Amino acid sequence: MSSIHTWEKVDAYITDRLVQQDSVLEQVLANNKRAELPAIDVAPNQGKLLNLYAQMIGAKRILEIGTLGGYSTIWLARALPTDGQLITLELEPLHAQVAQENINIAQLAEKVEIRVGDALEQLAKLEEEGAAAFDLIFIDADKPNNPNYLQWALRFSHPGTVIIGDNVIRDGEVINKHSTDPRVQGVRKFYDLLSEESRVTATAIQTVGVKGYDGFVLGLVNS
Repeated sequence: MSSIHTWEKVDAYITDRLVQQDSVLEQVLANNKRAELPAIDVAPNQGKLLNLYAQMIGAKRILEIGTLGGYSTIWLARALPTDGQLITLELEPLHAQVAQENINIAQLAEKVEIRVGDALEQLAKLEEEGAAAFDLIFIDADKPNNPNYLQWALRFSHPGTVIIGDNVIRDGEVINKHSTDPRVQGVRKFYDLLSEESRVTATAIQTVGVKGYDGFVLGLVNS
């Protein structure tokens, strides 16, 4: 049995045992597929992990950079209290439209606001509006801009904010300093900034499963 096949079977086992079957989330993924969105949503067990992180810190305000079809958005928003808010940023209008439909199906429209357009521009607008700090920030958009997203995340943080960055291993290519892939170089700069940033205590975890070989960064803002 190949390692990759084992990863997929183990993910299926974990999901079967620990992630309750959910008709809404299944419909969300079906809607995304029907709309021909890239199949790059987090896996169900990863979605539940995001949900647990948000619950652990009692998050009331969440910022998500990269919506796609709203699958991870829904996992995160479900962890919010009644008066909680999630703002999610999406570049592509079609993705945002599908995500809004999915969020409506999940009955989370009152808690979730999708902002459409370039994420860096949307972040600047949030600052202009005087947006309050967020308790959890999930970075899962275009990787070349990860360093910029991290800098913005810090501006929207308070001591205790959790910052999560997805897809930070890139099939192991993250260790290849000569890579010509801008996504790899963006992630490497992301690590560089974290290593130099005294305001954040961070680590990274490698993951394998139905999404292949990748991983995430987990950071805690301490000042």
